[in-house]
Amino acid sequence: MAKEDILVVDDEQDIQELIEYNLAKEGYRVRCVGSGEECLRSEAQQKPDLIVLDLMLPQMDGFDVCRELRSNRSRPYTPIIILSAKGEETDIVTGLELGADDYVIKPFAPRVLLARIKNVLRRIKREPVSTGEAVAYKEIEIIPSRHEVLLDGAATEMTSTEFKLLHFLARQPGSVFTRAQIVDAVHGEDYPVTDRSVDVQVVGLRRKLGRCGDYLETVRGVGYRFRDLE
Repeated sequence: MAKEDILVVDDEQDIQELIEYNLAKEGYRVRCVGSGEECLRSEAQQKPDLIVLDLMLPQMDGFDVCRELRSNRSRPYTPIIILSAKGEETDIVTGLELGADDYVIKPFAPRVLLARIKNVLRRIKREPVSTGEAVAYKEIEIIPSRHEVLLDGAATEMTSTEFKLLHFLARQPGSVFTRAQIVDAVHGEDYPVTDRSVDVQVVGLRRKLGRCGDYLETVRGVGYRFRDLE
């Protein structure tokens, strides 16, 4: 049975061939391009089910590609797995904040990449971005069907990760969650991020929420909660 379409974006031909060979063996349909500009054109013309995206690309780098894909709301949501030799925590956090669904560091084992692809596709099918109940608290309204957060009725730009994190906490006001629980809820189990990345995402989310940022409370030594406003 035919499987999903995967778009591989990498300027190294040997990496393209390695990924294409291993994914094709599993029945995936694979297309490869070597630049960010080609990625955007290919994504718009032939909607892939998932993008494997290198960061160090000529001219338009992978961060800019990810930013463009996530900021353009006219584009349907396409899962993104960043595959890069840039393995510093700041790079991983940046990729996740821009809306990547996973981050794999080069050099990589093809079987690991394949497992990550299967996991992301399975998670997207199980929990589509557009599902879930809306949440409204005072000035904040979270609308999953539109992937939108309103502050006093005005839309506030959120990355996929920020939106999921806020929605997860706001659905259960007053409940305290550890950083590990937050990662599992937002990204799925065994996701390769550190506690520090959750802290960075919360800081960015508070900044975007402005005066409503203090609704996200730090529980020292435990994790975070959405303040119970009742």
